[in-house]
Amino acid sequence: MRKMIMALVACGALLAAAAPVQAVAAKDPVRALKAVLAAGGGVHITETTTLMEGTDERAERRREGDLSFNAKGEIVALDITTTGGEYGRERVIGFNHDIGGTAYRSGGLVAELRKHRGKTWWKDSHQLHLWYTVLLGDDQQLVNPTEPATLAALLKNGQRSESVVSGLITFKELREVSLWFDRSSHSSWGADTKLHYTLTLSPAGLVSRVQSTYTLTGGPEEVVGKTLHIDTHYSKWGGKVSIKAPDPRDTTSELCSEDICRVLRLPS
Repeated sequence: MRKMIMALVACGALLAAAAPVQAVAAKDPVRALKAVLAAGGGVHITETTTLMEGTDERAERRREGDLSFNAKGEIVALDITTTGGEYGRERVIGFNHDIGGTAYRSGGLVAELRKHRGKTWWKDSHQLHLWYTVLLGDDQQLVNPTEPATLAALLKNGQRSESVVSGLITFKELREVSLWFDRSSHSSWGADTKLHYTLTLSPAGLVSRVQSTYTLTGGPEEVVGKTLHIDTHYSKWGGKVSIKAPDPRDTTSELCSEDICRVLRLPS
C-alpha cells in the first residue's frame, strides 16, 4: 500500500510539473509550433476554396494531402489531391522551394493530354514559376502556419479571444515574413492587397484551422477583382511524412496534343 501511495504521489508531481509547460505552450503558439518542427515531419491539410464574384458564390476547389517541412518550418515537399476543378481530380507531388525543383502531376488536364500515351504522371524538372502556385493554382491558401515568423506576425497583427485569432495583413507584410508567400505568384500581385484571416488554435496551442479572405488587385486578368475565401484545416502536426517521387516507369516529361508529343509546361 505504501508503495502504491508513493507511486501516486510521484505521478501527481509529474502531472503538476507538466501542466505549466502545457499551459505555456497553449499561451504561446509559436513555442508550441517550434516544438513539433523537425526534418521528416509534416502536417495533414484539408482545404476548401470559395470564389465570390459580386453576389455569386461557388465552391471552387477542394484539396487534401500532406505538407512536409524541415526544422525551420519551410515546406520542402507536398502531396496534394485536388477535386472540383475544371479538369477534374488531380494529384500533385512537388519538391524544393527553388526554381529548378521537380514536380509531378497526375489526372486533371494532364490526364487529357496523356490519355493515349499510357503514362500516369507528368514530370516537370524545370519549374519556371516559383514552387507551389503552379501546382495548386491561384486559389489556394497563402497563409502558412508552419513558419514561426509567419505565425508570430499573424498573432501580432490579430486580436486573440481564447482560441481564436482574427486580423488583417497586407501582401507586402506577409512577403516580409513568409517564404511560402514570397515564393508564390501572388507576392507580386499588389503589395497593398489586404488579407483578412482567422486562426483557430488547438488546446495544445497549434493551429488547427486558417480561414483567409482576399480580393486580388493584380495578376492575370481572369483573377483580378475576384474575392477568394480559403478554409484550411490542419491535423497530425509533427507526424512523420514521407513524400516520394512516382515510379519512373509511370512517368514522362512529355505531354501530347493529338499526335504531337513534346516537353512543355501547363499554365497554373
